Amino acid sequence: MQTNREADIRVLNSLIETTVDSINGYRDSAEHTDDADLKAMFRTRAGEREKVASELRAKVRELGGQPEDEGTMLAKAHRAFLDLKSMIGSDRKRVIEEVERGEDHIKDKFEAAMRSTEISPDTQAVIRTCYGSVKAGHDEVSAMKHAQQR
Repeated sequence: MQTNREADIRVLNSLIETTVDSINGYRDSAEHTDDADLKAMFRTRAGEREKVASELRAKVRELGGQPEDEGTMLAKAHRAFLDLKSMIGSDRKRVIEEVERGEDHIKDKFEAAMRSTEISPDTQAVIRTCYGSVKAGHDEVSAMKHAQQR
């Protein structure tokens, strides 16, 4: 049976991977868009996600674990798709829709972690704090998507 510490480290490292995926996705997107507004938003989100990853890594180290440094393989395929779309001249609406899908994924993952009964209250608190930033990013992209649908 896993101890809380082991479960905490496993859940935190999973969130770190997803957050690193988000950072990399935003960095890549910022490099591949000519839209100044999107470029600025992507850079801002990457910076905010770096802070989230840093907080999660600090908690893993505090628990005596080794924090993840890389994202997932699935995200590499997603970033390649975003890169391909940018090369063929995808419009702003399609790019925002794709970014929102990534935002939905990270938000859902943090929400699932916050509902977990296997992790300690201290770890739950760190995740809740980081979730505030994740939710703000999600909500901004969602609002952009909905504004374009009008």
